[in-house]
Amino acid sequence: MGCMSETTTWANPLRDPRDLRLPRIAGPCSLVIFGVTGDLAQKKLLPAVYDLANRGLLPPSFGLIGFARRDWAADHFVDVVKEAIQAHCRTPFRESTWNNLLKGIRFVQGTFDDPAAFERLSQTVQELDRDRGTRGNHAFYMSVPPSAFPVVAKQLAASGLSRSSEGAWRRVIIEKPFGHDLKSAQELDRTVSEVFDPSSVFRIDHYLGKETVQNLLALRFANSMYEPIWNSNYVDHVQITMAEDIGIESRAGYFDGIGAARDVIQNHLLQLMALTAMEEPVSFAAEDLTAEKIKVLSAIRLPHDLSKHTARGQYAQGWQGSREVNGYLDEKGVDRGSTTETYAAIRLDVDTRRWAGVPFYLRTGKRLGKRVTEIAVVFKRAPHLPFESTAVQELGNNAIVIRVQPDEGVTMRFGAKVPGATAMEVRDVSMDFSYGRSFTESSPEAYERLILDVLLGDPPLFPTTKEVDLSWRILDPIEEFWSTLGQPQPYRAGTWGPAEADQMLALDGRHWRMP
Repeated sequence: MGCMSETTTWANPLRDPRDLRLPRIAGPCSLVIFGVTGDLAQKKLLPAVYDLANRGLLPPSFGLIGFARRDWAADHFVDVVKEAIQAHCRTPFRESTWNNLLKGIRFVQGTFDDPAAFERLSQTVQELDRDRGTRGNHAFYMSVPPSAFPVVAKQLAASGLSRSSEGAWRRVIIEKPFGHDLKSAQELDRTVSEVFDPSSVFRIDHYLGKETVQNLLALRFANSMYEPIWNSNYVDHVQITMAEDIGIESRAGYFDGIGAARDVIQNHLLQLMALTAMEEPVSFAAEDLTAEKIKVLSAIRLPHDLSKHTARGQYAQGWQGSREVNGYLDEKGVDRGSTTETYAAIRLDVDTRRWAGVPFYLRTGKRLGKRVTEIAVVFKRAPHLPFESTAVQELGNNAIVIRVQPDEGVTMRFGAKVPGATAMEVRDVSMDFSYGRSFTESSPEAYERLILDVLLGDPPLFPTTKEVDLSWRILDPIEEFWSTLGQPQPYRAGTWGPAEADQMLALDGRHWRMP
């Protein structure tokens, strides 16, 4: 795969556009994390901040403020941050990096509905400006349940924290899901827009920060061998899969009532679909990337018969590897009569000249056979095979598979002659590109990239209001249809989902890939 070497020169959004060799370094600023005691902050956000500092991408004057209701002393919070970093950081732990970060770490105790707590936060921000040199530049990360977004936004406005002085900036980072349907998403957007300028609102979709997702753009637009066949003349269908081998863990309070489609398809998978199907952007600037993604999302057509081309399921008791696991209805915190789906699959079509007649199949689920996220572009079979039927009976469709996780890379599947056979015999073989084997640099975590983008004010990888609205317009009719069906079809834990998902593709004469 030499065409994807480090020497390729193209407008890569990972680099400073003024010099492809220079990394982008944030200026003086601070990051305020609401919900700093939660799993996301402990396992992802705090380690990402440390790794950015360790890579020299944060300024010496950086500040980090944790906001939570725990009645912790400042020293105890520092210990919590250090333990989280040491447990989950990607780069080596260095005392010099930690000691520099330590100078800017602060903790504010309070609840989201307490004006006095936000006044203390305002004083802490001013202290960092004065003593740490953050110059009025502050980003607020809402690592909190969606129901708390409006409350925190209004408190930031009332305390004056959302207002920036001349030459400085204030930004807000909002975790998905952004609403639970189109109406709630629009209401939330109105609330946030009353507090922050739209250009200062960053909606996090951590999948868009993954190296392989960005590599999809390189694969398509930095190489001449793929784009000519990336259309309905050659592509039979596209499968986009996000499978997890875990259950809901301790997330019953969030997941039950939300379900797999709202949790994953509305954001992650529709964004991956838009990047796969979009036309070449004029540049990799935010507005140009967004324009092309919006065209795709606007052109998506739902199946005529939702009963035949959507599927949902709920995992039952089974075996995950060598371990017996509970079914969804037996998980702690789940209502015994819950109709929440843990598996969702849908067919979508894109009404454009490039993709007319090419179905996109999106699926996601918990307690499936393995953990994998991939985009599989499956090509049509050759129109004529000049071989005996016995020579090609094991030959499938050619495919390009972009592996997003866990083993990031690209696989190409094609037919080749079996060596040594006296008669012609053709079987599928794979040619593989792996990030881990092809580059000496390790891939940064998605949250590293996205947090740095926020601090730089660089929004190419963040979904806009229009993209969120269009995604809900696609999913809402499916959710409304499913709400009339009652209990989802059960599937045994450790398998690949309910039977109706296989039937959905069988109706089209196709089958799911086995990752």
